[in-house]
Amino acid sequence: MSMGVDASIVCHPLSASGHLIGSDVEIKFSEPIKEPRFGYIPRLGKTLNDVGLPDIYHIQGLWQYPGHKMASFARKHRVPYVVTLRGMMYPQALAHSAKVKKVSLALYQRHDLVHAAAIQCTCEEEMEHYRAMGFKNPVAIIPNPVEMPESAVRVIPTTFTIGYLGRLHPRKRVERLIYALQGLPNAHLIIIGGNDEVYEQFLRNEASRLGLCDRVEFAGFLVGEAKADAIRSLSVLAVPSDFENFGNIVTEALSYKVPVIASKGMPWQVLTEKDCGWWIDNDQSTINKTLQAVSELSDEQLIAMGERGYDLVQREFSVEALGEKMRDLYRWVFEGGELPEFVYV
Repeated sequence: MSMGVDASIVCHPLSASGHLIGSDVEIKFSEPIKEPRFGYIPRLGKTLNDVGLPDIYHIQGLWQYPGHKMASFARKHRVPYVVTLRGMMYPQALAHSAKVKKVSLALYQRHDLVHAAAIQCTCEEEMEHYRAMGFKNPVAIIPNPVEMPESAVRVIPTTFTIGYLGRLHPRKRVERLIYALQGLPNAHLIIIGGNDEVYEQFLRNEASRLGLCDRVEFAGFLVGEAKADAIRSLSVLAVPSDFENFGNIVTEALSYKVPVIASKGMPWQVLTEKDCGWWIDNDQSTINKTLQAVSELSDEQLIAMGERGYDLVQREFSVEALGEKMRDLYRWVFEGGELPEFVYV
């Protein structure tokens, strides 16, 4: 409401460990998901009807029943809708359960996308993948926002500390950071995140095999101040993923004035352009050389890079900056008029 937009969220009930990150938006819970793979929710149409017709619907993600149902409901009632892709049109994402997605595109997903008033992508690369699929409707490039911390005082740790933050999955290639420690005898690695117990055990086994257990810390999944403290304790955040459509962890680290090393599987060349990090090839040799070079920087150099990163996030990725873009997109979809500069047709 602070930007003149009245919003409501429709979602399935939260899990026992789930929580809402805000309390200033009306939440309408549907019935629980009955069929997990497709996300089927009984009587979702009734839930949408109970909420009442908005000026615009905004659908998050592809392939699942809730998004398809909302798109169908919107068309039935002649309400425009926006779809956020959430990285689901990247070739790597399409390759997962490829046959199912091919059938889904033919049955309903292509139709839902073609009739969207606009598509939201988080970066130009994501838009290019979407266009390569033959879609021609307007695309708004609006990255994911980050909440700026109340305090961003930067103190460089006395021990060179590399951090990984995010979901643990084999395609994240976190083991490459463990291997890089072999050439950094005084460095420490903090792995913040969880999700895949098998992969985490593999990482623990690799650290043990190399005799690095005392220099690799598994912090687990952290939230709130514990997560903030862990990020502040880093000299640099490293993200060696094979691919990410955006990478919220990059802006999160930059908001705490921590420089970032991101692989070229992510759309973060701005790190190099603004001298607040490194955008590198994702092979082991390049990761090793980059971490070695970063370890040799002075505290003053790391602090200066962190300040530039903080300024970049505040200017281009803060909730306020991107909230204005989202509001302008909604106004353009609903009212028409001059095309926003971040919308491509």
